[in-house]
Amino acid sequence: MERVKSYVCGEWVRGSEAAEPLRNPTTEEVIGECAAEGIDYAACLEYARRKGGPVLRGMSFAARGRILERMSKITHELRDELIELAVRNGGNTRADAKFDIDGASHTLATYARIGEGLGDRTFVVDGEIEQLGRSPRFVGGHIAVPLTGAAVHINAFNFPAWGVAEKAAVALLAGMPVVTRPATSTALVAARLVEALVSVEALPAGALSFIAGGRAASLLDPLSSQDVVAFTGSRTTGEAVRGRTNVLRESVRINVEADSLNAAVLGPDAGAAGATYDLFVRDTVHEMTQKAGQKCTATRRIFVPAALLERAQEDLAAGLRAVTVGDPARRDVSMGPLVSAEQLASVREGIELLQRTCATVHDGSEHGELLGVEAGKGYFIAPVLLIAAAAREANIVHEHEVFGPVATLMPYNGDPAEAACYVRLGNGGLVSSVYTDDREFARAMVFALAPHHGRVYLGSARVAEQAPGPGTVLPLLVHGGPGHAGGGEELGGPRGLAFYLQRVAIEGDRPMVEKILGVS
Repeated sequence: MERVKSYVCGEWVRGSEAAEPLRNPTTEEVIGECAAEGIDYAACLEYARRKGGPVLRGMSFAARGRILERMSKITHELRDELIELAVRNGGNTRADAKFDIDGASHTLATYARIGEGLGDRTFVVDGEIEQLGRSPRFVGGHIAVPLTGAAVHINAFNFPAWGVAEKAAVALLAGMPVVTRPATSTALVAARLVEALVSVEALPAGALSFIAGGRAASLLDPLSSQDVVAFTGSRTTGEAVRGRTNVLRESVRINVEADSLNAAVLGPDAGAAGATYDLFVRDTVHEMTQKAGQKCTATRRIFVPAALLERAQEDLAAGLRAVTVGDPARRDVSMGPLVSAEQLASVREGIELLQRTCATVHDGSEHGELLGVEAGKGYFIAPVLLIAAAAREANIVHEHEVFGPVATLMPYNGDPAEAACYVRLGNGGLVSSVYTDDREFARAMVFALAPHHGRVYLGSARVAEQAPGPGTVLPLLVHGGPGHAGGGEELGGPRGLAFYLQRVAIEGDRPMVEKILGVS
């Protein structure tokens, strides 16, 4: 049984003996343990600031990009091993594990290219030099420079590789050292990835630290005003992170990505046949069941024109019946278990809550036969599709996220204004998808949804064969959302660097300012 260690102050360190077990969610077997009690978080942060920070800040964007390129290659080389760990420790099918690990290497490679494009600078010039008075000699401009603290990354259980890599890629390229803390339940994948990076000295000393287990909130107490925190997880925990006394006192920058009641809207023009309708059914079933629905971008609410409700209900249920549930190591299984007993209990409780106002179309809560699984073992639940006759009356559907393979189908009258109104009942989301070939319907939906979302995905016949679906987070597009989704924003290509940089105005004599900004 493997004991996951922390990598702090340049050394691998065992936590206290009060370890948390890591289980195989298919068999419930204990396959490892994780503990961080006794780790000196203050010393870890200070080492990152003192050792890793100055080296990274002294490097150009291009040089930092080369570090990310090497990290991407190492992640890819480790792909098969990480996939096996994800199957055992996360209950992922091989396809789901590849989604996580390939997402990690792709994001690192993307930010490596961005670093190459930014070139030999160590800072960002933001905008043009502006004349500030009557004389052309007195001018001002803006630059953005790396903060001198550390970036603390608290990640969720569902993407142990991608979660580490996507946050680290942006922070390291910006010039900030990273202290990453993965969720305990799936820590084996993240630990192995960091171990591989450390073993080949892919990063400067102090640039990457790793905390295995322990209370994530305890990492926040030694933070300074030059540190930042990027958090992915539940809304409740996000609120606790934001409200930490030291975080408030030091005005620590916080980025929160939390729950999201993502929606799929079928346009009335799509009918009940054709490429766009087929894409809607295929994407919706996939987004409900990939990672057993344990994705922040999974579809939770489905809105279709009332005239198409019966047909959509039948086709979605048929798609869900075709999903095979069981041992994720098997090639004939398309969905594995939830990650833990706690998650299973939470999902079952959530389904019961939704069923108070919704009818059940397809019930997988009692999963029936499981392929390759010992009777009574594992944290399994098959897909569940519910239906609410009136979207506005099903309040709990728009308030409570069930973090599993569960979604609710609801009708609207075909008007984009009504569809958008129902989607907005979710109070902010990471992504909503609209399936239509009608450009006017798409335009109306985009501008009605844009203030309430981080991303709007437009599915149509023209992209049916190439679009990755709404649940794929692409590094060149922003990821985050207002309200219920946490109010954060990550990635977005070069836009993501802003979180780790301090923008400062420089004013003075034109030749001096131009010389400092490097634009003379």
